[in-house]
Amino acid sequence: MMTGQKIMWFIVLVCWFSTNLLYAGGVARWTIASPDSIYWKVNGAHNDHIEMSGLKVSTVLRYGVNAAGEWVIDRNMILPTFRTIPNDTHGSLQHHFNGDWAHLCLVNGQPLVGEKVETVSLSGVMTVKSIYGNRGVSLTRTLFPSTSQPAFCEKYELENVTENSLTVEFPTNILSYHTDEAKGVEGSYTLTATLSSPLKEGTFQLEAGEKAWFQVIYAGYKKNGRVLALDVDKELVARREFLRQVQGNLVLETPSDVINTMFSFAKIRGPESIFDTKGGYMQSPGGEAYYAAIWANDQAEYINPFFPYLGYPTGNRSAMDSFTLFMRYMNDEYKPLPSSIIAEGIDCFGVAGDRGDVAMVAYGAARYALVSGNRHEAEKLWSLIEWCLEYCNRKLNAEGVVESDSDELENRFPAGKANLCTSSLYYDALISAVYLGKALKKDRECIKSYQDKAAELYKNIDRYFAHNVEGYETYRYYDGNAVLRSWICIPLTMGIYNRAEGTVSALFSDKLWMENGLLTQSGTSTYWDRSTLYAFRGAYSCGAREIATEYLEKYSVTRLLGDHVPYAVEAWPEGNQRHLSTESALYCRIMTEGLFGIRPIALDAFKLTPQLPEGWNTMSLKRICAFGTTFDIEVKRNKDNALLVLIKKDDKIIEKYKVGNGKPIEVRIK
Repeated sequence: MMTGQKIMWFIVLVCWFSTNLLYAGGVARWTIASPDSIYWKVNGAHNDHIEMSGLKVSTVLRYGVNAAGEWVIDRNMILPTFRTIPNDTHGSLQHHFNGDWAHLCLVNGQPLVGEKVETVSLSGVMTVKSIYGNRGVSLTRTLFPSTSQPAFCEKYELENVTENSLTVEFPTNILSYHTDEAKGVEGSYTLTATLSSPLKEGTFQLEAGEKAWFQVIYAGYKKNGRVLALDVDKELVARREFLRQVQGNLVLETPSDVINTMFSFAKIRGPESIFDTKGGYMQSPGGEAYYAAIWANDQAEYINPFFPYLGYPTGNRSAMDSFTLFMRYMNDEYKPLPSSIIAEGIDCFGVAGDRGDVAMVAYGAARYALVSGNRHEAEKLWSLIEWCLEYCNRKLNAEGVVESDSDELENRFPAGKANLCTSSLYYDALISAVYLGKALKKDRECIKSYQDKAAELYKNIDRYFAHNVEGYETYRYYDGNAVLRSWICIPLTMGIYNRAEGTVSALFSDKLWMENGLLTQSGTSTYWDRSTLYAFRGAYSCGAREIATEYLEKYSVTRLLGDHVPYAVEAWPEGNQRHLSTESALYCRIMTEGLFGIRPIALDAFKLTPQLPEGWNTMSLKRICAFGTTFDIEVKRNKDNALLVLIKKDDKIIEKYKVGNGKPIEVRIK
């Protein structure tokens, strides 16, 4: 038997081990409440910001709790289809609604004072619970965007927590702002904050335990626009239905709660940032800067290849709408595609010349076409893919790699005349085009040409970029590059593994890795999450699953449970870690293409290379909506340490494989 002292030390050691295993590398402010929600038990002052979006609105909430324990908030509401002058990339109407409304409530004739916020919860909806001990009431605030209207919604619900009857009076009011007519594409716009309650007079007699509420709707109107008579409860039902759609599909189950939960949150941020515009459904980055517009990197490269897995029809439609917009710019002279198409699709913009945008579009369109499993869509995209591949071929330099003016960082860091990203994207696009061409029964000579070009480019990438950089056998990012760059990870995500060992060592070395992920360049303090997320995917893809899992958990704790939650971010110091939307799609692709190693090879088939970490005995992806059907992948460790892989449809096993860890198999979904 264990003595009391031994038991005590055993418990201490277990708690220490569990805490350090889960929260290594970061201090957790938030706690996981369920697979789809987190909460902050308030124990001091803190401030943060989060973006939440719907088809017609996006709102950045700057929120927190002050030293007195009171709730503080500023709402910056962005209306992407309310265009301002100049009607450029940033020409979306924005308006701040600052402050809280609880102080306008009266309890027994007295205003609410002495608030103590107890918890703040996030689940795709923000919920704030407070107590007013001196007034005998608790208050629950619920904040979320409308799914379909240019409006943001808040519900304030008071509960009598005493044993006595209380009289509660709620405010009723409309605040209106009118913008300068000369600064709006469609003239003056009206913005309102409407406070209302179920009873006209807004007075309630609350017995012990009873509740009453009022709502605040922040809305935008164009000239002669009809007044929105929105019901906060109905809007909340619609928001929860959206959340049910995106969280009910592509469900990740692993032994890591923090990875599972961050994956669940990541599935929200990308799809919610789709805007219904006159140019079609446009998935946009957000961040108080980028709306009603698309980019070759964010949309074509980052998120469009992910959407089919999620089974969210609006996401797939936005992907096709974006590729259709890029197709408008194909030309016989093979001038480059624009970096971005802006202002609801009526204009285009490029700040750094050719960033390798055509390679980005080729890569994304070919991968999307395969994963969607939709032959009609694939046929439509084939001409775009062909044009893009020919463009890239014409941009090959004397050494056989693709030249471009810059890369997606747009000269924030040097990229030379030919960079590693652009050539790697072109390589993967060629491989995907071979698979897609075979699936569509395209000309054999054309397919053979793509195969030959891919084989030659593979060798040229190694000849041109392979280098010893700061002591690591990895890649230089461009000719003349002598310091490590985070984008050396990109060949690993494209199936180029001949320098994997040195590259992985460099990525997770003290020259590049820090608490917030990868530095863009060693010796600097700048980080962009997108390259960190590519690095995790690449590390899994090449079999470095143990180090990938260790660092992915550290990163996920910081992003999901730290001081700025719950999504992957854009960058720092630029943008102050904005929650740009497509970085969350890149987080999801760590799992689909890295951890599970799904590589589409036909409209109904894929290579599967599961990478089960040593500390895990099982993992699964359920309700994968790809290749024209819905199915599950379950991976289990056998007693002989081999993996048992089950492919299921409708809870029935349709395929069963026994495979070595990290070994590929081909799966055809029937």
